[in-house]
Parts: sequence; structure tokens; C-alpha cells
Amino acid sequence: MAFLKNCWYAAIWADELKTGELAARTLLDTPLVLYRDDAGRPVAMDDMCPHRLAPLRLGKLLPGGTIQCGYHGLEFDSSGQCVKNPHGNGRVPRGCQVRTYPMVEKHTLAWIWMGNGEPDEGLIPDFGYLDADSGYDVGRRDTIEMDANYRAIIDNLLDLSHAAYLHDGLLGNAETAWADIEVRQEGPYVYVRRDMQNVPPPLLRDLLFKRDGAPVNMWQTIRWSAPSAVLNDVGTYAPDSDRTRFSGQLGCHILTPVSEDSTLYFTAAARQGPLGAEADEGEDALKARIAELRRYAFKEQDDPMLKAQQENVRRHPGVAPVLLPAIDAGPVRCQRLLDEMLRDESGQ
Repeated sequence: MAFLKNCWYAAIWADELKTGELAARTLLDTPLVLYRDDAGRPVAMDDMCPHRLAPLRLGKLLPGGTIQCGYHGLEFDSSGQCVKNPHGNGRVPRGCQVRTYPMVEKHTLAWIWMGNGEPDEGLIPDFGYLDADSGYDVGRRDTIEMDANYRAIIDNLLDLSHAAYLHDGLLGNAETAWADIEVRQEGPYVYVRRDMQNVPPPLLRDLLFKRDGAPVNMWQTIRWSAPSAVLNDVGTYAPDSDRTRFSGQLGCHILTPVSEDSTLYFTAAARQGPLGAEADEGEDALKARIAELRRYAFKEQDDPMLKAQQENVRRHPGVAPVLLPAIDAGPVRCQRLLDEMLRDESGQ
């Protein structure tokens, strides 16, 4: 499968990349080993020693920030160059080097650039609410392994009408299936907004609002940027009140393909708005419960459906899906933009 490579993907939450430890990741069908050098900077390189192609993840990180291959002891610095051959006369053969990839820390994530183009940090999408100085109280930073293609997950996120059925009672209900929908593009971002009026609140919205089950107005705004980073802005307010008096969340849904059939799903949510009913349960308990409910929705509800859908697509390669204009305009626009970028990158 072709992946867009001249772009940034989230590789790992920054606080999970520990000093003195190696972390293994497979991204875009490429096995990698990640670590921090002696200055604390994130490093990514192919997980393969050039000598006998042994995985470097099975070696160890030495003082000074070099990796020692666990098979024959060759050592590589953070540029991927072999700096020590403990055998024979110690000469390092030409070409004894491991490919490395640029990495940048931003918005509490370590991002990786796996293409051949010049890395542009300005292309990292804005998830500033995750930053420590943002003023937001961010809940659990989670990584979920999804058994689905990342493009199917993009479609799933850009069409939140599915919440009325797949997440019935948790993120939606029958009354939230219909919504006023707006699709627009601003710079590198595509937005899909849904507004629902006078509907029963699903559980997650009720937990964040009044917890009385009374009808509410709700909005959902999904922001997509290529190739696969999504920000979800949701809010709930009383039908007879000003929309500025609301309770809601900002949530990231940052997708990094592992392979054609699997995806790393980086997600974290933060409360927003002046209203909320957290006092009687306690903020920490509420955040933990919300994190578990979000994980349940993504891994136990979305993932099985997307995996089964993917299997059907494979079994019926000649069958084109029937599109519903009211809910598919956003997903179609984003997939077309992604296709254009892939064609441009490949030169086709």
C-alpha cells in the first residue's frame, strides 16, 4: 500500500520515549527503533543492523547515546553511522550505516518524517491544547492499536452520524442521527460540522454537562489535516441558553499507519467550556471514566466494525460503495485530497 511520506506522523507520546531505553515501532510498514540521544533528542532509525540484518531493538543503548547491536556488538551513533567494529582490525566497512529519520517533539508527541523531501516543521498540525502551557487540563494520553486501515478510520471520524448507531447511548442515539452538516476547507484543514438541536444527551455528553438527561443542543466539529490527523471539538448547551454557556471537549485522533491493516491511534481529550458537572464525582475520577469510555468506543466498537468492513471490501474488490451525500461529503473530499497528494508525491 502506498503511504504519503513527505509529511509528519506521530510516532510516540514524548513522555513514553524514556532516556536510556529503546522503543520498537513499525510505522508505514517499516520496523524502527526509537530512543533519545545523549542530549535527550528523539532519534529514529531502521531496526536493522547492516551486518547480518539483526534487529537493533534486541541490542542495547550505551552511555553516550550509541546503539550496540545485540548480535555482534557493532555500535551506531544517532546519525546511523557505525562508529565501532569490535572484530578484527576494527575497520568499519563502507556502507555500514543505518538509515535515520528526522524527529521533532511538538504538542507532547514525537513526530517522524519518513520521506526524502526536506522536513518542514510548519506542516505539523496544530494540537496546541495538548501543550503543558495551553491552560487545558488534558486527560490520559492513550495509544490504541486498531486492526483497521487508517483511511477507513478517517472516513469513520469524518462521518460522526455513525455514533447514533454504532455508539448508541454512549456517543450518540437515534435522535442525533439527523444534523445540520457543513463542510468547509480553510488552508490545510478540512472541517465537518454537525449541529443537533433539542436531543437527549448520550452518556458522555451528559457526564460532561448537567447529568440530568434533559434535552440539549450539541455540536461536533471535526478538523482533518493530511495525511491523518483529526481534531474533534464538541460542545453541549441547554436549548434555552446562549451557546457560550456550554460544556465540551477537545479530542485528538492522530492516526499513524502501521501497515495496510493496522493503525496506531493517538488520542487525548481535554475539557472545555464554562459549564460542567464534575464536582460531585471528582475531577480525577471523571477524567478516568471518560478516558475509559472513549477507549471502549474506539477499540471495542469502531475497531471490530472497521475490521469487518475492510474484510468485505477485500472480498468484493469490484464493488463501489454507494455514497449518501448528506453524510459522505466530508470523507469524500478528504480522501480525494489525500489521493492527489499521493499522486503528486509519486510523480504520477
